[in-house]
Amino acid sequence: MTPLFAEMGRTAAEHPDQLIFDLLKTGFAAKCYDNQYFFDTDHPVATLTGEVSVSNTGGGSGEPWFLLDCSKMIKPMIYQERKPLGNLVSMDNPDDPNVFMRKQFLYGTEGRCNAGFGLWQLAYASKEPLTAENYEAARQQMMTMTGDQGRKLGIKPTHLVCGPALEGEAMRLLNNGSRVVMVTNGADTVPLALENEWKGTATPIVTSWLA
Repeated sequence: MTPLFAEMGRTAAEHPDQLIFDLLKTGFAAKCYDNQYFFDTDHPVATLTGEVSVSNTGGGSGEPWFLLDCSKMIKPMIYQERKPLGNLVSMDNPDDPNVFMRKQFLYGTEGRCNAGFGLWQLAYASKEPLTAENYEAARQQMMTMTGDQGRKLGIKPTHLVCGPALEGEAMRLLNNGSRVVMVTNGADTVPLALENEWKGTATPIVTSWLA
């Protein structure tokens, strides 16, 4: 039974990830504190002369990827834990009703927790291809965001999150020392290796919860 109990513990430890990433991928259609979708083109931000709409999404229709700034005290995604998962309960005593009546052993644990949206300014989502150009545009959009009355927010993306379908693109973009671009040389189009300026600019997180 030891492997079974160990797997139950591993599953319980994964539960926060499941809550967070399941919520993240709903951000295109789930509202946050300003009553706009978490990823939206129309977040209202007050200026000195009125109000403007700010976008934290790059559009597109492909596999989604996300940039997050997790360096602030308030996070883009919030995990709240009221009662930690733990204290495995075993109901396998012959005197337990389920064992006596149904010949059934029960094992489980309980906890109280939830996930919610934090600051939309600290998150950016795109369904455009995960290319160096789109990654650069997303970073610029986040890093130039201001708060109410034009206050600089000092945002700098720390994590790139994607599902398994974009793992290769994410790893090449953030880990490789060089990247290949296609250039025209006369009548031919040939590959050219360039230094990868985006290496190490964010930590990649590839999660099956976004599949």
